Amino acid sequence: MPSDLAGQIALITGGGRGIGRYVALELAEAGMKVAVSARTRSQVNETAAETGGLAIEADVAKPEDIERMVIETEAQLGPIDLVVANAGIMTSEPEGGWAADPDEWWRVFEVNVRGVYLTDRAVIPGMLARGRGRIVNVASGAAYLPGSPGSAYGGSKAAVHRMSEVLANQLKDTPVRVFSISPGLVRTALTEPYLSEDAPWTPDECAPRLVHRIATGRLDALAGRYLHAEHDDLDDIERRADEIVANDLNAIRLRR
Repeated sequence: MPSDLAGQIALITGGGRGIGRYVALELAEAGMKVAVSARTRSQVNETAAETGGLAIEADVAKPEDIERMVIETEAQLGPIDLVVANAGIMTSEPEGGWAADPDEWWRVFEVNVRGVYLTDRAVIPGMLARGRGRIVNVASGAAYLPGSPGSAYGGSKAAVHRMSEVLANQLKDTPVRVFSISPGLVRTALTEPYLSEDAPWTPDECAPRLVHRIATGRLDALAGRYLHAEHDDLDDIERRADEIVANDLNAIRLRR
């Protein structure tokens, strides 16, 4: 397997299962030292055992957990080169968002938006001081596609994308790059309860391959752009990066 990322350090939230676990396995295969965090200790222990990495039990909606997560990662593995803010949840809205329990509805934003913000905020100062770093915030097609199954989930992922784009612009004159990705419709414990067996599932390997390519720096010109793990051909968008930026492509916009 390739070792183009050998010696670099990655931190992945929501890394105990699903997309986060797949990404952790891919990056470890590429030579990175990987820390994974999640609220369930048994799950992160399993992923860490598979990757030879570090397991951290943490709730991304709690600032104190995020601070501890970053400190522990850097103390045991080294300075963080790549963060994948992947932790996310979804809630059922069978009668519509207006009928959902307000606390459950807001909890989705606490994890999906506040958690991403807190994670990004915790690593940026160190990345700026070291003069390097990449951040991948995991959004979703629910950020822009019609028919999202939940107002909380769709709304939260739209917020993640917009926040990522703004943050990328704010950091454009620094060595830190921020990306927003859609992993596609990956079959995980999070998505299975809400979708049918014959849904157009995205292959598990798509999101890890996209994150891997981002980690190499080959897509740095596309920081702040919306990148889709299944629908964007990696070689094509890398080759057309200047055109994509010049024509404001791979962006969510209102065009009148």
